[in-house]
Amino acid sequence: MNQSPATRKVPSPQTVSGVSIGQYLIRRLQEYGLEDIFGIPGDYILSFYGMLEQSPINVVGCTREDCAGFAADSYARVKGLGAVCVTYCVGGLSICNSIAGAYAEKSPVVILTGSPGLRERVNNPLLHHMVRDFSTQKDVFEKLCIAGAELSDPISAFREIDRVLDAVVRFKRPGYIELPRDMVNVIPHVSHVFPTEQSASDPQVLTEAVNEAAQLIEKAEKPVILAGVELHRFHLQDELLALAEHTQIPVAATMLGKSVFRETHPLYVGLYEGAMGREEVTRFVEESDLVLLLGTFMTDINLGVFTANLDPGKCIYATSEQLRLKYHHYHGVTLPDFMCELTKRKVSCPQRTIPDGIRMNMAPVGEVTDKPITTQRMMQMINPLLDDETIVIADIGDSLFAATELVTRGRSEFLSPAYYTSMGFAVPATLGAQTARRNARVLAMIGDGAFQMTGMELSTIIRHRYDPVIIVLDNHGYGTERWLHEGTWQYNEIHPWAYSKLPEFLRGGTGYEVSTEQEFHEALHKAWDDREGMSIIHVHLPENDASPTLRRLGERLGARV
Repeated sequence: MNQSPATRKVPSPQTVSGVSIGQYLIRRLQEYGLEDIFGIPGDYILSFYGMLEQSPINVVGCTREDCAGFAADSYARVKGLGAVCVTYCVGGLSICNSIAGAYAEKSPVVILTGSPGLRERVNNPLLHHMVRDFSTQKDVFEKLCIAGAELSDPISAFREIDRVLDAVVRFKRPGYIELPRDMVNVIPHVSHVFPTEQSASDPQVLTEAVNEAAQLIEKAEKPVILAGVELHRFHLQDELLALAEHTQIPVAATMLGKSVFRETHPLYVGLYEGAMGREEVTRFVEESDLVLLLGTFMTDINLGVFTANLDPGKCIYATSEQLRLKYHHYHGVTLPDFMCELTKRKVSCPQRTIPDGIRMNMAPVGEVTDKPITTQRMMQMINPLLDDETIVIADIGDSLFAATELVTRGRSEFLSPAYYTSMGFAVPATLGAQTARRNARVLAMIGDGAFQMTGMELSTIIRHRYDPVIIVLDNHGYGTERWLHEGTWQYNEIHPWAYSKLPEFLRGGTGYEVSTEQEFHEALHKAWDDREGMSIIHVHLPENDASPTLRRLGERLGARV
C-alpha cells in the first residue's frame, strides 16, 4: 500500500533491541498515545491478547467485531488514534464495514489481527477460518487501508510497524497489521532505530501558496470560511479560530465538520448544506466573492445532494490531499503547514457584515405541553443542556438531520458518519467516545432501525459503568427511506422492541418510555442528572414526523431514488 509523504511527529531516535515483535508493537502504540484497544479475542490472536493484558493498554472486549470497529473509530475521532484487535478472517472480515467508514471519513484506526502461524501453512492445509488462501484477509484490507503489513519477517517487522503507524497518523486513515501467531514472541536479532521527525512541505511552494492565499483574502470584499472535518482530524481548530478572529472572516461549517468551530461564536453563521440547509446561510455563502474551503470534504451530503453552487474560480480549497487556489494547483504542501503559515501571516481584509438573524440561535424551549413529542421539539429541549464537556453522537437518518439544529459550545464534539452514512454507528461509538473521555457527558441519538443493528453493545457500556444518555427515536422502521421513496413499503417496517426495558434485561442503567413533550422533558432531565449509569430514553414519534432538514433532503434526493 503506497503513501506520499506528509508531516509527522514521532519520538526522538532510539535504538531498540531485545524485545519481541508483539512487545515492540505495543510499545509503539503507547508512544503514539494509545491507552485503550477494542476487540474480540480468538485463537489466532490469543498470544498477543495475553501480551496486551500484561501491558498498560486497557483492553475493551465488545459483543461484535463490527461494533469494536465503530468504537475504535469513535475513539480515534476523539483521541487521535484508535485500535481494534481481532482474530483471523471471521473477526477481521466482520469489521470491514466499520473500517471502510473510517477510511472514507479519515479516522486513524489501526487494525491488529492474528493469522495462522507460518509453520502451520506448510503444504497449504485447510485451516479453520481460512477463506480462499492465507492472504485473502490481507488482500481485502488492501482496499480499505492507507497502509498494511504482514509481520512475517523478523528482520523487517519493526520497520513495517513504524511504516504503518506513521501512515495512519499522518494521513488519518486506517492501517492494517497482521501478526502470524508464531511471530508474536519472536525477538529479531537486529537492532532497530526509530525514524526521526520529518516534514514533506516544500518550503518554496508553501511560501508561494500562502502568498497567493493572502493576496486573495486581502482583495476579497465578501469572504467566508467553510470549515470541514479535517480541521478536527488534524487538530487545527486553534488555527481556524485564530485565522477567523484576526481577519474577522465569517465561518460556516459542513455537516461532517459540525462542532469544529464554536457555534455560539459571533463569527459563526451556521451549517452550509446547499439547498438542503437554511436559505439565509446558503445565500450568504454562495454570494461570497471568496470561499476558503478548509479541510472540507466535497461529498454529496455536505453539498446538499449536489445543490451547492460554489464557483471554483472564487475558492481556496485546502485539504490533506490537495491545495487549489482558484485554478492554481500546489503540490507538496500539507494542510497543517498551510493552515499554520496562513494564520501566522496576520492577513487583513475588509470586515464583512453578518446579517441579523443568520447566526445559530437556540430556539427557546417555551411551554412544555402534553402534545406528542417531535424531533424538532426534542432538539429545543436538549440545546440548553449542552456544554463544553458534551459529546453528541448522531446515527444516520433523522437522528443526524435533526441534530444539526443543536448548538455546540466550546470544543463540544459532534460525531456522526455523515459521509459514509452507515447505520448502527451510534451505540458502539458511544462506547468508544466514553472510553476516550471517561468524564464527558455523552449524548447519543439513534433511530430504532439502526439501534436494532448494534444496540446490544449497551452490554459493554453497562459492564464498564459508563453513564451516557441514549435516545432511541422510534418510528417503527427506516423513517428516512419513507421520505425518499413515497408509498407504504413493508420493507421499511421493523419489529417493535421495548427499548426502555433493556436496562432490566442487561442488568444496568435506567430506562424511560415517552410520547409527549412533558414526558420527554422530565425523562431527559432525570437522565442528564444521573451519573450513576447508562440512561436510555425510548421516544415514540408521530408517524409523519421529520425534521425540516430531512424534509428538504427527501425532496432533493427522492427524485433520484
